[in-house]
Amino acid sequence: MSNEQLSIPKDQQSMNVVVEERVKVESFKDKVIRRFKKNNLAVVGLVLVSIIILISLFAPFLSPYDYKGSKVANSYLSPQRIHFIDEKGDFHLRPFVYKLEEGMDPDTWERTYVEDTARRYPINFFVSGWSYKVLGLFKMDLHLFGVEDQVTFHILGTDQLGRDLLSRIIYGSRVSVTIALLGATITVMVGSAIGAISGYYAGKVDMIIQRIIEMIKMFPKLPLWMALSVAIPAEWPPMATLTGIICIFAFLSWTDLAREVRGKVLSYRNTEFVLAAETLGAPTSYIIIKHILPNALSHIIIIGTITIPQLVLSESALSFLGLGLQPPMVSWGVLLNNASNLQTISQYPWLMIPGLFILVTVLGFNFLGDGLRDAIDPYGD
Repeated sequence: MSNEQLSIPKDQQSMNVVVEERVKVESFKDKVIRRFKKNNLAVVGLVLVSIIILISLFAPFLSPYDYKGSKVANSYLSPQRIHFIDEKGDFHLRPFVYKLEEGMDPDTWERTYVEDTARRYPINFFVSGWSYKVLGLFKMDLHLFGVEDQVTFHILGTDQLGRDLLSRIIYGSRVSVTIALLGATITVMVGSAIGAISGYYAGKVDMIIQRIIEMIKMFPKLPLWMALSVAIPAEWPPMATLTGIICIFAFLSWTDLAREVRGKVLSYRNTEFVLAAETLGAPTSYIIIKHILPNALSHIIIIGTITIPQLVLSESALSFLGLGLQPPMVSWGVLLNNASNLQTISQYPWLMIPGLFILVTVLGFNFLGDGLRDAIDPYGD
């Protein structure tokens, strides 16, 4: 022990220890981050969601082909193999593909494709290809990967018009994720506002709002979605149809959040800090936004996160049934519509691959939502 420590009284030393312990007290933000990191599934969900959002943002750069480009000669082409070992058994660090030669099965009279192993075609990165606009401002033709010499390169195969399925899945993520995120955002805004008004004013206002919520929840969601989507005029342009679908989903999804927020507001409306703000003459909107809604933020975040995968599934279900988005727009549900009968699935099973992307997206958002719920829980460890 140094001379300086010996000169400090014991009482003062104990007070310093107490001060240091208070300084080390974990904040709520740090506690939430620590809990979230301990949840492995939540971290996996965050990684999956981040990847999906990045794919949707950089869809043109990641797509080897134009998602609208068709070539009937390559219709229903099965997924093409990527090789690292050639026909001689030699390993190559750079992956490559072989050119496909079209043939005919003499027994079934079906078209077949055989790899021509006479020449390898390496897969290159950052190659020039079809042109696209970045953020709608300037043109680019750079893509993450591709094969030169105009060789067929379809990792996930093609559809009935010879369009590259991988490129269409990547572009479809833009529409599906956009519908889910915008729909969830509108749901959060509308549900939070109506729930806060219902809980704060109570009385007749609360009774009217709750009866409206009960009327909306009385109908099964899927049939109601189908009925409202059919009401969208067929002559509307694609963007107007997309906006209409988003509004339909948001209109029917805000009720659960409104009930959650209403319950939280009812528990806070008679607390001291709310009564103090009312006594000082603060306007109602200020009290709700500044004092009440922040206390319900955890519920709002959780419900919003859980709403996103529900909207992904809803859009996919409607488009799969042919009642949602229509070509030329492309989404995961529109792509699954091509595999809507058993004969097509049995002959061309790769058309079901968009369903795997829906599954991964739904699992990712559910894992993230569950992790946020456990991390924000004030009664957690």
